[in-house]
Amino acid sequence: QKTATLKLRKKLRLFITSIFKFEKKSLSNLSFVFCSDSYLLEINKNFLQHNFFTDIITFDLTPNGQKEIEAEIYISVDRVRENAKTFKTSTQQEIHRVIFHGVLHLCGYADKSVPQKAKMTQKENSNLKRYGLK
Repeated sequence: QKTATLKLRKKLRLFITSIFKFEKKSLSNLSFVFCSDSYLLEINKNFLQHNFFTDIITFDLTPNGQKEIEAEIYISVDRVRENAKTFKTSTQQEIHRVIFHGVLHLCGYADKSVPQKAKMTQKENSNLKRYGLK
């Protein structure tokens, strides 16, 4: 089982790298932190002054003037599981959607307006399909 997990991690890492290349962005360092709802809520309150649950928070830590992206992506596994049930999809597909969502934010995509959300969803779906999950 451990070997399969490592192979899947390598596949995912290579795929994430391919998203950055496709979007013509350079990646230096990207860390993922998988956590609980309560942990991510505290981050949301402390850093973004938002008092609500979220599935993901992406921090672009790239120093000014540096082209290579450095970032941290925090993902609530609790929220991903809930969203998978709500959207009637697998936890595996939802966790990958959220991972790709964070990567797309780092590539310059936003999701504040309706058109931006539509573009983000289209890009998420496209990457899920390319990755073999849709």
